[in-house]
Amino acid sequence: MTATQDAGPATAAQECKRPGCGNALPPGGGRGRHRVFCSDDCARRYHNDARLPAASSGAGSDGDPLAELEPLLRQAAVLARAARDQAAGLDPARVRADIADAEAARRRAEAAAVTAAARQAEAEAETQALAEALSAARDGQAAAGDSARHAEETARAFAAELDHLRRDTAEKITAAAQAVREQVTAARADAVRAQRERDEALAAARDTRTAADTETSRARQAETDARAETQRARDDAARERDTLRDSHNAQLDAQRALTDAERARAERAEAQLETERADRRQLTSHITSTSNGDHDTAPPARGARSK
Repeated sequence: MTATQDAGPATAAQECKRPGCGNALPPGGGRGRHRVFCSDDCARRYHNDARLPAASSGAGSDGDPLAELEPLLRQAAVLARAARDQAAGLDPARVRADIADAEAARRRAEAAAVTAAARQAEAEAETQALAEALSAARDGQAAAGDSARHAEETARAFAAELDHLRRDTAEKITAAAQAVREQVTAARADAVRAQRERDEALAAARDTRTAADTETSRARQAETDARAETQRARDDAARERDTLRDSHNAQLDAQRALTDAERARAERAEAQLETERADRRQLTSHITSTSNGDHDTAPPARGARSK
């Protein structure tokens, strides 16, 4: 039975999950949860079979304990398989623990069933022995009556024990099913919480990415502005350099023009000075020649000593 249940998830990938159906699953749409039933009818029948049966009557019931225990075992197997299938998408460690608990409960139920069968077989053997004793002691009515009373008491004791065993088995199966349901509920709550945390982390990541994109845009804009400012500064510097160069060239041209004008003025002044010097030399030579002629013709001065 364990090998069949272990092979159940692998077969559920292609066949219907309901035991005894065997129909292939229709192709899925690619989104959402994978289908595990071939039709809604199979899903409804599977869940109806998975429901816990109503509590059986107490002591004094005339039903067969094994017959009543068999649907309980079947129900425990279905519940274990349902818990294993529902927890397939959850944490592997927790799922394995749930499956191990369900498997342990199933094995305990099987052990209880085997024990009940053994006790019933023992009771039947003792009843048969009592019947043989009654047949052998039919001549003694007193002994037969005592044996019959003893057999009846023994049968009542075994019936009470079987009822007690049936109630214990039902309680254990109910407790196991309740534990499985609680664990599945807790696993679902953990899955919802994990999904919520994942959504919050994704939202935080989106906000961080948006802020990073904004900062990157600002940095790029600042870099573009810096480049434009640098280009403007370079253009201004180039214009100032051209202006300074033009001003310096203009000053050099003006200085050169002034130098040429001063040189021309100096040359004119020098030429005029040379002309004045020539005129002065000519006048001086004329005056000198005139003075020499006057000394030759003039009488000697009075009181001048003759040579």
